[in-house]
Amino acid sequence: MASSSTFEAKVLMAKGKRATAAYIHADCSSSPCPQHLNAVLDSLLNPARSIDEWETIDWCKWLMAGGRTPDEFANTVRAYDNQTTCGLVWTPNFVAYRCRTCGISPCMSLCTDCFKKGNHQRHDFNMFLSQAGGACDCGDTSVMKETGFCDQHGPDKSANKGKAPNDLMCVAEAMMPRIIFRFLLHLRENCHMKGPIQDADGFITMLVDFNNMGALMRRVMTSALTNPQKYRDLNEIPQNCDSEYAAYLTESKRIYEEALASLANPEPLEEYKDCPSLQRNLAHKTFLEELVFWTVMFEFPEKVVCLLLNMLPDPDYKEALMRAIVLHYSRISMMLERTNDPENVSNRVVHASVQLFSNESLALRMTEQLNLLHVMVVSLRYMMSKILVENSLHAPENNFHYVVDCSKRVMTDHCYWPLVSDLNNVLSHRPVALKFMSDDMLIKMWFGFLGMFQGMNVNQRETKEHVKFEPNTYFAAFSAELEASAYPMWALVSHLTDASTADLTRKVLSACLRELRSWLEAINFTCLNMNDNLQVSFHLPLHRYFSVFLCQAVAKQGITLDEVLPSNEDLMVMIMHPLRVQVSVYIIFYESIPKFFFKLCYFG
Repeated sequence: MASSSTFEAKVLMAKGKRATAAYIHADCSSSPCPQHLNAVLDSLLNPARSIDEWETIDWCKWLMAGGRTPDEFANTVRAYDNQTTCGLVWTPNFVAYRCRTCGISPCMSLCTDCFKKGNHQRHDFNMFLSQAGGACDCGDTSVMKETGFCDQHGPDKSANKGKAPNDLMCVAEAMMPRIIFRFLLHLRENCHMKGPIQDADGFITMLVDFNNMGALMRRVMTSALTNPQKYRDLNEIPQNCDSEYAAYLTESKRIYEEALASLANPEPLEEYKDCPSLQRNLAHKTFLEELVFWTVMFEFPEKVVCLLLNMLPDPDYKEALMRAIVLHYSRISMMLERTNDPENVSNRVVHASVQLFSNESLALRMTEQLNLLHVMVVSLRYMMSKILVENSLHAPENNFHYVVDCSKRVMTDHCYWPLVSDLNNVLSHRPVALKFMSDDMLIKMWFGFLGMFQGMNVNQRETKEHVKFEPNTYFAAFSAELEASAYPMWALVSHLTDASTADLTRKVLSACLRELRSWLEAINFTCLNMNDNLQVSFHLPLHRYFSVFLCQAVAKQGITLDEVLPSNEDLMVMIMHPLRVQVSVYIIFYESIPKFFFKLCYFG
């Protein structure tokens, strides 16, 4: 930053905040490249100054007001607010409502004010305490029916408040890219430090306050966040500028590139080498994409998540944010593996993703353009592939199958939960679910993923010594099969309701049968020979899928058993493991009864 620029800024700022703001507003109104504003911002947003300095934040508010007081400016901007959706963002432990009668997406939610002002009499609704946080969907026709909107939101509630004066937002439009870039520079500089988000709390609050002025200011913010040219210009190393700032920006870019490399994807498979979301290295094109990257790196800090979600009423921004999330999705799964606070981080991830994936049209667009479903399944498979162990079912020396190790923290801490929650969310959309089941490669990958749970957590019966403490892997195994296997299964089956989708059911059954046969070969169980009656695994997701889809095919889709069942020999081999589970359950019940009565007698 040149000394002449610094001197010019000092002279201008000596006039006082209001006078300086009025002078700069006049400059911005008449020139697309306001030099006076840039000189002042060079001083105010200098990285050598603390980002949370109150004086800097106050100057930014006054400058944006353009000669008015900040409060007067905020009220003027709100007067032109034509927002048609609520978009209120809340954090965990907030009381909200969900109306299944009005909801299009099962994840829709309403704030208390919108629910009470809407007509939900005799509807199927519930009040709940939000665990992960959320946002109000009132006014959003992609998530809920218009009949459930309150009297202030909806497409027909856009009051004609007139067009804002051309020069009202001119200073804001010129300032916003610089303000956002200053925040990114702070995140880069402090990426190895503790508490960079807390250090910028006042700065983030300022951005949230700008957003709360309404649709007019929100549009300025989202336009800056998604402008590739502004991002390129501000990242360019200055040629004829102060060498100190040029050196700082060079170092900042180096830190940023190192951070990118630290969260690199594994080399993508050949069939996914052209998938943008699965590339080994990321290339950001906008402020928003880099901000999402730092959000992942800092484990979805609540303040930043709320800032990103507060701007969702802007439809163009909503799609841009969803695109940025999908581009970083595989990195999110890597972050979930390594976090030391999986429960809270998982809640914050779902807080953001559920607002995006609940939109059917956006989810379908991301599926078609960015291979969203493939990215989700690949991310899940990659997470589980790191914790595979040899399966001990039957004769271990002849068993070549690998299953997840239920004692690993990925399983015990449910690190996979946000990923399967997102998958269940998008599979609730019929067009997306049908695309899932019509893609041969996707179905093959999915059953390969389920194969990692097939026969996991083998239970060995102890006949010699008393077992004082049961292992803690039971809960992890059953939870994983329920969340990562059963829930997606029911989501898929719910869309197969008549003969029009019979071909998809046949395709799923065929793929499931192939995976089952591969599993039986891998565990070396190809004939009716079971000599190991002291062990059992209760986890057979491939059998469950085959039986549920088979039942749906016969009951609802006019498919006959002869069309889809394997030969009698194969069927007899397939049925042995479910039968063993049934027998084991009754043995457990039988042996528990004497213990139960013994306790009754003892304590009686």
